[in-house]
Amino acid sequence: MIGFGQAGGKIVDKFIEYDQRTGSQAVRSAVAVNTAKADLAGLEYVPPENQVLIGQSRVKGHGVGADNELGAELAEEDIDEVQGAIDNVPVHDIDAFLIVAGMGGGTGSGGAPVLAKYLKRIYTEPVYGLGILPGRDEGGIYTLNAARSFQTFTREVDNLMVFDNDAWRQSGESMGGGYDRINEEIVRRFGILFGAGEVAGGDAVGESVVDSSEIINTLATGGVSTIGYAAEEVENQTGLLSRFTSENGVDPTHATNRLTSLVRKAALGRLTLPCDIESADRSLLVASGPSRYLNRKGIEKGRKWLEHQTESMEVRGGDYPVDEPRVASVVLLSGVSEVPRVEELQQVAVETQDNINEIQSESERQTTDLIEDDDGELDPLF
Repeated sequence: MIGFGQAGGKIVDKFIEYDQRTGSQAVRSAVAVNTAKADLAGLEYVPPENQVLIGQSRVKGHGVGADNELGAELAEEDIDEVQGAIDNVPVHDIDAFLIVAGMGGGTGSGGAPVLAKYLKRIYTEPVYGLGILPGRDEGGIYTLNAARSFQTFTREVDNLMVFDNDAWRQSGESMGGGYDRINEEIVRRFGILFGAGEVAGGDAVGESVVDSSEIINTLATGGVSTIGYAAEEVENQTGLLSRFTSENGVDPTHATNRLTSLVRKAALGRLTLPCDIESADRSLLVASGPSRYLNRKGIEKGRKWLEHQTESMEVRGGDYPVDEPRVASVVLLSGVSEVPRVEELQQVAVETQDNINEIQSESERQTTDLIEDDDGELDPLF
C-alpha cells in the first residue's frame, strides 16, 4: 500500500493498525509519500524509513497548497525517491500495488496518477487505486481537483476503487471527527476484502475461500469499482431454537437467511460510491465472521441473488473466517458505469475548462486593450 498525500497517508496508517489488530496479514508493506513534512510526522504505523518527503527543493516541506499540477510535477521530479522506498518491499511476495489518495487535495490527486503510471511500466503486478472524493461542501478547488484527477487516475490504474466522502458525512459532525469516522469505515470495508484468503497458522479455513486471484479477476474489468458492507452482531442461540441447531450450536436455516439478508443489505445499502448495481460488469462477495456462522448454502444463495441483480454470470463468492462477534458481508461491484457522482465530476471538468478558456480569452482581450491606443499602435510601457 502506498499512501499519497495527507488523506492517503492517514488511511494507509489506519490500514496497518487494522491489519495488526485483526491479524489479517493483508498489508505486506506500506509507504507514505507527501510534500508536507507535518503530515508525515503525524503517522503512527508507517515505518519512518518508508516515509518519503518529495519536493523539498521547491516547497520546503510545506505542501503544495491544493495545487495538483504542482503535485504532479513534484512526483515526476522525485519519483526516484519514491522508488527507493518501494525497493525495500519484497515485490515477489505481493499480489498487487494499492495507491491510496484523496482526490481533492494537491499532492495526492496530482501525484497518485504519476506513480501509478510509473509502477505499471516497471512491474507486472496489478496497480490499483483507492480514490477518496471530497464532499461538495469542502470547496470549489477540491471539487475541481477531483474532476481533473479522476479521469487521469482511472486511466493509469488497473482499477479505481472509490469512496465518496459526500455520501458519508453526517450533519453537525466536525471536520476532524468526520474524517476519523469515515477513515474507519473505509478500512473496515476494504480490510475485509483485502484480508480474504490470507490465513495464518492456527486460523480457521473457510469452506469456499476467496483468494487474491478471484479479487484480481473481479477487478480485471478496469474502470471504477464500489464496495457495499453490512454486518450483524451474532447472538448465543438457546431456548426454543436449540433443538434446531447443528453440532456447532448454530441453527443452519437462521445462518443461511442471515447471510443472504446481509448480501442484499450490502449491495442495496450505502455503497462507497453510490451507483446503479445493474451496471456492474463483475461482482465478488465475501462473508466474514466466526466460521460456525458461515455456511456454503447462505453464500451460494447470496451469490445467485447478486447474479440476478447485476444480470452478470461473473459473480464470485466465498467466506473469510475471523474471530469477531459479528457476521459481515462485503460486496465488490467492479466496472460500474451508471454513477451520478462521476457524471457530475465530468460535467464540472467540462464546465471548468470552458470557464478557463473564457477567462483566458477575456484576459488576453483586456491586456490588448490596455496596451493599444485608438489607432491600433502600441503605447510605450515606460
